[in-house]
Amino acid sequence: MRTEIHLPPDVERQRLLFGPNDSHFRLLKAELGVNLVARKGRLIIDGDEANVARALNVVERMLEAIDKGQAFVAEELSTLMERHGEEAERNRASGVIFTDRLRITARTPNQATYINMMRDNSLVFGMGPAGSGKTYLAVACAVEALRYGEVKRIVLTRPAVEAGEHLGFLPGDMREKVDPYLKPIYDALDDMISRWQLLNYTETGVLEVAPLAYMRGRTLARSFVILDEAQNTTPGQMKMLLTRLGEQSRCVVTGDLTQVDLTGNRLDSGLVHATRILKGIKGIGMMHLTGDDIVRHRLVREIVAAYDRDDSANNGSE
Repeated sequence: MRTEIHLPPDVERQRLLFGPNDSHFRLLKAELGVNLVARKGRLIIDGDEANVARALNVVERMLEAIDKGQAFVAEELSTLMERHGEEAERNRASGVIFTDRLRITARTPNQATYINMMRDNSLVFGMGPAGSGKTYLAVACAVEALRYGEVKRIVLTRPAVEAGEHLGFLPGDMREKVDPYLKPIYDALDDMISRWQLLNYTETGVLEVAPLAYMRGRTLARSFVILDEAQNTTPGQMKMLLTRLGEQSRCVVTGDLTQVDLTGNRLDSGLVHATRILKGIKGIGMMHLTGDDIVRHRLVREIVAAYDRDDSANNGSE
C-alpha cells in the first residue's frame, strides 16, 4: 500500500519531523517496516497496509505536536509508537473512541451498545431520532478504524432526495453537488480530525464523498462505508449499496424512520425494507436509539417526544 501526506511548508518544521540526520524516519522504517520518501512537498509511505496506516498516524501526531511547539527525540517517538498499539486495545475494552482531536464517550447505555455493535459487525443499521448520536458515532468509529489500519478509506454517501438524485442539474462538480447533503457528516469530521488532515485525506482518496446514485457498479474493499439518511432510499438503492461491499469492508447505515421524505408509502423506504428482511442474519447488527439517547439541547428531546405522542394519537384515531 502507498499513501502520501503533505509536509510542512517551512524547512524548520520539516527538520523537526525528520529528526537529526533523518533519525526519526529511520526509526519508523526499522520499527514498522515501511519506506518513507520526501518528494515535492509530500511524504510518501510504502509498505503493508496496517503498518502504513500506523506510520501515517504516528507522523500525523508528530506534526500536530510540532505545530504546538513540541519537539521529538528518538525515545519519545518509540513511546508514541508503543502507545498507539496499546491504545487500540484499551479503547476497545473501555468502549471509548479516541479520534485525533476528541475523546468520545458514549453518553447512554444504548450508545455504548451501538459503538460495540459497529466494532463487532460488518454491517450495522443505526436508527433513531435526531440528536441520538447515530451518525456522529458512526463517523467516530470510521475515523477510529482508519486510525488503527483496519480500513484504508472512508466512503460517505447519502441520498439526495430533494434533487430526485438528478444531481447533474445542480451547479458545480460532483463534490459541490453533494456537499450540502453531507454537511452533518462534515461537521462531525471537523470535530475529530484537523483541517489539514481532512484536506490530505480528500486529496489522496482516503476520504471519498459520493452521492448514492454514483455508487452503482463499485466494489468497496477495505472501506468503512456510511450511508446517512437511509430512510430516504428505495429498496433498490439500498440493495445496490449493500451489494457493493468488498473484502474487509464495514458499513453503517443510519436513518430516522419517522422522517421519511419519499413520496408514497412509508413502507417504500429502503431502510424499512432492509431491516425487515435482513433481521437475524449473523454479522448484521440493528440498533434502535430512542429519545432517551438524545444528547442535543434539552428541548430536542421534548420536541421529539411531543411529535411521537401526536403520531400515536393520530394513528390511534384512524
